[in-house]
Amino acid sequence: MKEYFIQNAKDFVGETVTLKGWAYNVRKSGKIWFLLLRDGTGIMQCVITKFDADEASFDVKNVITQESSVIVTGEVKAEPRSPNGYEMLVHKVELVAVAEEYPIAKKEHGTDYLMDNRHLWLRSKRQHAIIRIRHTIIKSIRDFFDDRDFTLVDTPIFQKAATEGTATLFETDYFGEKAYLTQSGQLYGEACAAAFGKIYCFGPTFRAEKSKTRRHLTEFWMVEPEMAYYDLDMNMDLAEDFVFYIVSQVLEHRRPELETLERDISKLEAIQKPFPRISYSDAVKILEENDVDIKWGDDFGGADETIISNQFDSPVMVHRYPVAIKAFYMKRDPENENQALALDMLAPEGYGEIIGGSQREDDIDLLINRIQEDGASEDDYSWYLDLRRYGSFPHSGFGLGVERVVAWLCGLKHIRETIPFPRTISRLNP
Repeated sequence: MKEYFIQNAKDFVGETVTLKGWAYNVRKSGKIWFLLLRDGTGIMQCVITKFDADEASFDVKNVITQESSVIVTGEVKAEPRSPNGYEMLVHKVELVAVAEEYPIAKKEHGTDYLMDNRHLWLRSKRQHAIIRIRHTIIKSIRDFFDDRDFTLVDTPIFQKAATEGTATLFETDYFGEKAYLTQSGQLYGEACAAAFGKIYCFGPTFRAEKSKTRRHLTEFWMVEPEMAYYDLDMNMDLAEDFVFYIVSQVLEHRRPELETLERDISKLEAIQKPFPRISYSDAVKILEENDVDIKWGDDFGGADETIISNQFDSPVMVHRYPVAIKAFYMKRDPENENQALALDMLAPEGYGEIIGGSQREDDIDLLINRIQEDGASEDDYSWYLDLRRYGSFPHSGFGLGVERVVAWLCGLKHIRETIPFPRTISRLNP
């Protein structure tokens, strides 16, 4: 039996079909009533009259409620005034289940209330649009790397040592041994790059950051490519092509959703390659010119990133950060030992860092020194050091946070709307 979905309505105009979904809204008027039916792919206006539907179907109007489950059969017609440009002249309505009074009414609700009812809030037009855009972003991520012969590898969630510093680790007991939820799959990705050349890992990562900013989640999804024989410039070239591709795919496939969100699409259309590239030192000068109290060697906060990114219409890549504020595995600049061959990509419009990456240190002695300087156990990284013992090679990679990209492309004020069930320091339910 062929299935029909509202998003494909143009393909079956003039046909009598059956749609299955939920009552998004109901309007009643004498001998006619209107049902807005949603099926997860879109919304269809269904017209039910005494002349076209049987009596039992017409009488469903007396009991149907918002979010009741229904199956409707009728003829699909073009109708420009309808939500999706089509409507159904209904012959039969089958009520599957009558919903209780829906807790999310058309009136305004506070954020806490909506987040407490997140499992229901997802059914709204706005949340539906956001998650559909997220889907396209994730698809474009996979397509980009798959089309360039990258190999997808899966890295462990339980890890023995830190990747991004010990301050944000979620500790857990692993059969009597101390373990941590992964901050990043990068170190394991480096091992896979030595085996396959170009790889990417893609999965959930965890940071125990006690932060209440609009940019932070404790659990988020990150894609991390790692490439053998790539230097910093090649790494930045790939990151630029990657983000530009994601933006182009969202513009091509999700314009209706962007319009639902009232996103200023012109700002996304203005993004062009090449992206601007500035050194950390240049970024400090920009901040000083904007009366920010900062000195060389300080890390950038969210407000600093906003000032820097506001100077450009496209994402800006900041490179060659001070060694002291970057991770132990980042290679130092041979022209200046105080600088790491690191990069951050800052999204425009104040959305902050969406990519962080670097060329990796490939000298085992230097890497051991960095581990010791960090006060970490060399034994915990013994397998990682083996990558330098047995065929060390120059390599680079980066990580892109999916939720921050969703927030940026959707124009959202807070990152909590970017994933179906967000985890923050104050929310573990639903």
